[in-house]
Amino acid sequence: MFKFFSDSFDNFKKKVSNTASALVNNVVAAVSDEDEFSEFVLEDMEDMLISADLGVNYAAELVDKLRNQNKVKPSDVKNYLKNEFEKVLNAAGSTELNYRDGRLNIYFIAGVNGVGKTTLIGKLAYRFKNLGKKVLIAAGDTFRAAAEEQLDIWSKRAGADIVRRDKADPASVVYEAIQKAKNENYDVILVDTAGRLQNKYNLMEELAKIKSVIDKNAPEDLCECMLVLDANTGQNGLQQAKVFTEAINLSSVVLTKLDGSAKGAIVLAVAKEMKLPVKLVGVGEKMEDLKDFSAQEFIQALFE
Repeated sequence: MFKFFSDSFDNFKKKVSNTASALVNNVVAAVSDEDEFSEFVLEDMEDMLISADLGVNYAAELVDKLRNQNKVKPSDVKNYLKNEFEKVLNAAGSTELNYRDGRLNIYFIAGVNGVGKTTLIGKLAYRFKNLGKKVLIAAGDTFRAAAEEQLDIWSKRAGADIVRRDKADPASVVYEAIQKAKNENYDVILVDTAGRLQNKYNLMEELAKIKSVIDKNAPEDLCECMLVLDANTGQNGLQQAKVFTEAINLSSVVLTKLDGSAKGAIVLAVAKEMKLPVKLVGVGEKMEDLKDFSAQEFIQALFE
């Protein structure tokens, strides 16, 4: 599989430094000088992990493992956390974006409004185009005019083609895109979708209908069902993952706006509770600011 343009490790480390401080450095500084894990120390540690957006259940589990045991001392807490985080990320599955040469690759992209779906699609289209791929965007958020117009602008910037039908049934737009892609030998379809969570039932029905169109017309070509999460939403991101999993069988997560966020622990919370790997991270505004997620690099950036 190809690799997208990416930050250097040093740049990536800077961009997750706020998360590293909240999730690792603060905890280590607070407990590592203690002789033993007293109940007070453990409760303090749990509170800090929760406030770093690791999630109540996962934070409690990590702290419970330290109760009534003698192997891990407070001075070892940094290595303990590092090993536990590595296990969770590895158990969630491969972080490599699925892509198969010589055939159509469909990426179903979901998420609530405002998380950066449109920008992500533009950046993905740009990258695939730079790799010599023929790219088609399906504008499936048909009832929000601004979304389609924004997607149109991104498609032009990226040099990709687009299928858009204002106010049309989103599933029909995706159907048209699939037929066009098959007839004209496209390599990639990027499917945009609505994200109106305030109308949850209708949204989930709409997403399920689009997924059904793909399953019926191109069942072997669906590479990824990706949930886009804004890193700044913290634990709300976990709830969003649960809601979208009800409608479509998510395969992975894209984390946007990771640069500057202190809530990047959502990567671990989603991996732990939903068994979903993060595959891409947005670390800036430029076309090139989309990085392949590496569990190893993420852990290294948190703990160095």
